[in-house]
Amino acid sequence: MQKGSIRVQTENIFPIIKKFLYSEHDIFIRELVSNAVDASQKIKTLSSIGEMKGELGEMRIDIKIDQEKKTLTISDTGIGMTGEEVDKYLNQVAFSGAEEFLEKYKGQNEATIIGHFGLGFYSSFMVSSKVEVITKSFKDAPAVRWECDGSPEFILEETEKAERGTSIVMHLNEESMEFLESQRIETVLQKFCKFLPVPIFFEEKQINNPVPAWTKKPAELTADDYQNFYKELYPYGEAPLFWIHLNVDYPFNLTGILYFPKIKQSYEIQKDKIQLYSNQVFVTDEVKDIVPEFLMLLHGVIDSPDIPLNVSRSYLQGDPNVKKINAHITKKVGDKLEEIYNTDRKAFEEKWESLGLFVKYGMMTDDKFLEKANKFFIMEDTAGKFYTFDEYKMATETLQKNKEGKHVVLYTTNPVQQDVFIQQASAKGYVTVKMETLVDAAFINNMELKWADTLFVRVDSDIADNLIDKSEISESVLSKEETEKITNLFNKPMDGLQINVEVKGLSPNMVPVTATRPELMRRMKDMAATGGGMGAWYANMPDEVNLTINGNHPIFKTILAETDADKQEKLTKNLADLALLSQGLLTGNNLTSFINRSVELLEKN
Repeated sequence: MQKGSIRVQTENIFPIIKKFLYSEHDIFIRELVSNAVDASQKIKTLSSIGEMKGELGEMRIDIKIDQEKKTLTISDTGIGMTGEEVDKYLNQVAFSGAEEFLEKYKGQNEATIIGHFGLGFYSSFMVSSKVEVITKSFKDAPAVRWECDGSPEFILEETEKAERGTSIVMHLNEESMEFLESQRIETVLQKFCKFLPVPIFFEEKQINNPVPAWTKKPAELTADDYQNFYKELYPYGEAPLFWIHLNVDYPFNLTGILYFPKIKQSYEIQKDKIQLYSNQVFVTDEVKDIVPEFLMLLHGVIDSPDIPLNVSRSYLQGDPNVKKINAHITKKVGDKLEEIYNTDRKAFEEKWESLGLFVKYGMMTDDKFLEKANKFFIMEDTAGKFYTFDEYKMATETLQKNKEGKHVVLYTTNPVQQDVFIQQASAKGYVTVKMETLVDAAFINNMELKWADTLFVRVDSDIADNLIDKSEISESVLSKEETEKITNLFNKPMDGLQINVEVKGLSPNMVPVTATRPELMRRMKDMAATGGGMGAWYANMPDEVNLTINGNHPIFKTILAETDADKQEKLTKNLADLALLSQGLLTGNNLTSFINRSVELLEKN
């Protein structure tokens, strides 16, 4: 039996390992199972090149709990270690056996070796008062047992072990009794080890899929295979729209499958649904710097051995491989969307409700994607017809260019509430498109900066005559005195609203009063309300509303002829409130008063 002190390369390394090396307490399971996978992959490599004679036998990893002994054991049937190797690898902290193996067998299946760290084994001391390692090498050498209680002192002695491989026996400390609970272990294994490439058994049940869909070639997979893998990732999710299979080996290694989920409502948007793996070991689901921000809405898996297991945020932000991966994913997504648009536009249009969120988000945040997306970005008008931006410009070339030569895109954020304005615009031959999603307010502001000579105008921001250009005031049948009287009747203060009144000579067939909210002020208030940087000052300002009085509507002659001043005022107030109701600006006490006045006027008549 050999006794000695572990030759640490960093002073006081055990307290560091126990407290500070890993931010997640359960990460030790990932590290130890990953080491077991390494050991299994190493023996496969040696067998394939003839350095290991004899049968490989069943390759498997077993995790077992012993409640009585308060131990958690992780065993493999891999390469094993001799006494010399145990002394070298376990007694010299931070010396990575995987790194040495990679160097020696360069080019031989190196992508399957996970352990590029060196401290993984020592994570066992995070949860253990004592750790035993019982191992038998594939070489003709006796089995050995190594024991350490977390101090630099160790014991190394020969022992009996029938089969090749290694068992790590952790005698759990008092603070770590949670890892004697089956459910706790299974949860951790499902999180970190669900797709490791060697069968893993816990309580005699295999808990992993060693050959997940992303490790296969696209030609080997059917649509059902992709759908089934999505269910494996998201058991309760609705079937995805479609997917992109990533498979790159130069200038970096990357595999994965990204799914476009169905999103019927903007509030269903969920980020952080992409899982990052390194050689099938789960690393993180916070992939912000690897995946372009706008594609954080996608679901799926990315696997790259070029990204280390113990990854840090600063590493991701500065690594050139990560930047290349980011650009590649953007290109692949753009290519896929363009392909679907070109081959089956009808199917593309049917999926636009969900796709539009990704596309618009990408166009705002990524100029390279914007360049590609200009070919397949579409807008749906209120009649259900879709236009690319170029098609919309062609369809509205004659009527929707203003005096400055800018193309005016008319849009609605609520086709039902804004129906009267849409109908008035349609009567003039204008085309109104829907902009109803969570991202549309920001999208409109961004595209006005990125698309030259384009202006977005909400269809209810002015009367139809003024949507493209301010029209000259046509003649009203009302005299100057009558115009002043009507203006004064409508120009009454209202809580939370800044009312501007204008009498115009419009068609007698048009509505008597139209309430509109000026585009610029409404946008500023909307942005401030959603934290868009305009601040509390804009958010707290009253809503600015323009009341356009149609002086040629016959009802105003009736109102002016009314001798009962109270009734005259109530009729006027009801017309104004009706117009405000169409803008959704009549609420609370104002709405109640409107209803009561309407009933009273009906009873009097």
